[in-house]
Amino acid sequence: MQQWLNRRWYEAASPLPGLGPLAWLYGKAVQRRRARARPVQHLPAPVIVVGNLTVGGTGKTPLVAWIARALTERGLPVGVISRGYGRAGHAVRVVSGQSNWRSVGDEPLLLYRHGGCVTVVGRDRVAAARAAITHGARVIVADDGLQHFALVRDCAIVVADGERGFGNGRLLPAGPLREPLERLAAADVLVLNGPPEHLSLQAAAIHYPPLVLHMALELGEARAVCGAERRDLRAFLGTPVHAVAGIGNPHRFFRALRQRGLSLIEHPFSDHRPLGAAELDFGDDRPVLMTEKDAVKCEHLAERRLWFVPVEATFDVSEAARLLERLVRAVDAFQGSCGG
Repeated sequence: MQQWLNRRWYEAASPLPGLGPLAWLYGKAVQRRRARARPVQHLPAPVIVVGNLTVGGTGKTPLVAWIARALTERGLPVGVISRGYGRAGHAVRVVSGQSNWRSVGDEPLLLYRHGGCVTVVGRDRVAAARAAITHGARVIVADDGLQHFALVRDCAIVVADGERGFGNGRLLPAGPLREPLERLAAADVLVLNGPPEHLSLQAAAIHYPPLVLHMALELGEARAVCGAERRDLRAFLGTPVHAVAGIGNPHRFFRALRQRGLSLIEHPFSDHRPLGAAELDFGDDRPVLMTEKDAVKCEHLAERRLWFVPVEATFDVSEAARLLERLVRAVDAFQGSCGG
């Protein structure tokens, strides 16, 4: 179903008849939700929100990890907050090294492992932020908090996939947009993940914020899902391997592997899909390469053929400096307004 919708939303297929009125109703619901968002007391820490206007993956999580690491290296204690999509329950939880993905979500567990900074999940983002501050955070980075209207923010960053852009430019369910494109104008930064190939990015340019940056996702070396072994991706050349991706845009992962010369047997799954032995039984002993997000859900499978390939957000030197300068400026402005 998700792949079928993606073709309707992001490729040149015509939208289904009858979805226009539903999209109009969805837009009205978004307006009402924004209007009814409860007032928020200003938190005792600046908040940087990273989100997207579309459903599905845009590369947001690697960017959150990049931001958390960059601010931490400047001596700013960071707290990452997230809803923890797909986890059991809605209570606020602090992620730890003993956390299970089922209780905190796959992406928060991944973010904690990447940066080691305070990571808190909770449906109530304000409560999660307060918990992170209680645990020592002095800067809050909100993963996917753009549509959490009650959350005050000092810097808002929108991430867009260069390959898929904003699709057909329509609101759900006629298109992939969570909010109208005009929402871009309220952001501080737009980060384009990959070359801006989709035509919708040109149409949306009139709404772009003043700072537009270009990010790439760089593949690391393959790592065993169970164990500490690592291999250069060149070790998988010469014979087809299975490629598994349960992320918002699986084909971005597949394309990146192909660009490294690998021959793939593709297995796309829906985003956040739990993977077990049955889903990974392909009837042969070929190696299986998966995303790191999928790997956190497969660590209980003691199979030597399972490998994950981590990705890291990268910018060229000048654009990395511009992004960091904008982040630090938001922190300094917050501290100045508080007399700190």
